Amino acid sequence: MDKDTLEQTRLMLRRFVRERLVPLEKQVADEDHIPDEIRRACAELGLFGLSIPEEYDGLGLNLAEEIELVFELGWTSPAFRSMFGTNVGIGSQGILIDGTPEQKQTWLPRLASGEVIASFALTEPDAGSDAASVRTRAERQGDHYVINGAKRYITNAPYAGIFTLMARTDPDNKGAGGVTAFIVEAGTPGITIGKPDRKMGQRGSHTADVIFDNAKVPAANIIGGREGQGFKTAMKVLDRGRLHISAMCVGAAERLIHEAVSFARERRQFGQPIAEFQLIQAMLADSRTEAYAARCMVRDAAKRYATGENVSMEASCCKYFASEMVGRVADRAVQIHGGAGYMQEYAVERFYRDVRLFRLYEGTSQIQQIVIARQMLRQAEAGAEG
Repeated sequence: MDKDTLEQTRLMLRRFVRERLVPLEKQVADEDHIPDEIRRACAELGLFGLSIPEEYDGLGLNLAEEIELVFELGWTSPAFRSMFGTNVGIGSQGILIDGTPEQKQTWLPRLASGEVIASFALTEPDAGSDAASVRTRAERQGDHYVINGAKRYITNAPYAGIFTLMARTDPDNKGAGGVTAFIVEAGTPGITIGKPDRKMGQRGSHTADVIFDNAKVPAANIIGGREGQGFKTAMKVLDRGRLHISAMCVGAAERLIHEAVSFARERRQFGQPIAEFQLIQAMLADSRTEAYAARCMVRDAAKRYATGENVSMEASCCKYFASEMVGRVADRAVQIHGGAGYMQEYAVERFYRDVRLFRLYEGTSQIQQIVIARQMLRQAEAGAEG
C-alpha cells in the first residue's frame, strides 16, 4: 500500500474507532457481546484481512503498515480487535506462511472477508508456554487422522469456522518435531466447544475449551502437507503476533494517557486542577515517555520484519517492554483518578483489567525474558567462534 493510501486508511480507521467503537465500550462490557452491525462494519473496512495478500482479497499490508493501524485500534476496548485479530494473525498466518496453494486459495479469501473465523488451537491444560509438550494426539488411519485431546483458552472458539490445530502425530517424538499443524473445520463430528470462559476483563471477546473426541480430519488438511512441521509453523507466526500485540499495548497506553490528562485538567483540589500538582505531572510524564519508547521500538522491529530480517529477539523485547509498560500506565491512570479510578463508570477501571492479559498471551513476560537472554547468548557464542 502506498504511503498516501495508508495514511488515508489510518485516518478513516481513527474516525471509526473514536466515533463508532468508543461509544459502545460500556455496552459491550455490560452485555459481553459485540453488536452484529459492528462485525459487519469491520468486515466492510477490510479489518479481517489486514495481513492477507490482495491476491486473496485482503488488504495485503506488511507488518510495518499493519502496526500503524493497530496503534489506532488500541485506543478502544481490546475486545473489538480480538473479534478479527485471529484472522489477521495466528489463525491465518500459519496457512499463509506454510500452507499449500490449495489451502491458501480455499481459506484465505474467506478469512479476509470475515465469512470464516479462524482460531489458533495450541494451548492445552498442560501445555502453554511449553508448546512442545502438546498432548493432543492425531493418529493416521488411511487418508484421515483421528484426533483426540483438549485445547484451552482458545480465542474466538465459539465462532470459529476453522481451527489451526497443533497435534502430536509422532508419539515417539516427545519434542517439537512430533507436532503437526492441521486445518480443522469446526463442524467436524467429534468436536465440542466448551462454555465461554469467565475472564477478568476483555468482555465481548470470548475464549473456550475445544474438545476433540475421535474427530476425523483428512490428511490433505495438514498445513503444508508435511508432518512434524507444526511447531516450526507456530514459531513463525509468533514473531508477527508479538509485534501486533505490542502495537495494541501502545494504542491502549495512548488512550489511558488521554483519559488521565483529561481527568487531571478537570478535577480540582486545593483550589486548582490536580494537573498543576508536580507528583501528578510526574506520573503523566513517565507514562508519555514509556509509551513513546514502546512506539519507537515497535516501529523499528516491524520495519525490520517487513524487510525479511530475523527479529525474534526484537519482537520479544517489544512484547516484554510494551505489555509491562501499558500495565504501569494503567496503574498510574487509576491512581491519577483517585477513588474515581476504581469505579466502573470511568474507562480506566475497565482498561486496567483489560490490559492485564497482554502480559500473558503470545508468551508471558517471563518467556520473553528467556527468549531474549537465549538469543543474546547465542549471538555471543557465535561472535566468540567467529
